[in-house]
Amino acid sequence: MRYTVVHDPIALNALARYWMILSDRQAVSAASNEIDRLLRTMPDRCGVPFGAFRELTVHPLAALYVVSPADCMVRVVSIMLLIQP
Repeated sequence: MRYTVVHDPIALNALARYWMILSDRQAVSAASNEIDRLLRTMPDRCGVPFGAFRELTVHPLAALYVVSPADCMVRVVSIMLLIQP
């Protein structure tokens, strides 16, 4: 089953900010692309439960997200940077 992945504006702004401040922009892009790929194909099997959310880590990023199986949708609510800029 394929899921649609949407990002809340706060998550998109954080991702853009991390891309701008880190010297290794390729690492941020690659992690973001891998997170999206995993969430499109198996959001309920990747990541770990985190309260009402799930958290998926792909270095140097972590994504906090919610899965809606009935709608085949994943909503990324937050992106966090795991390293110091």
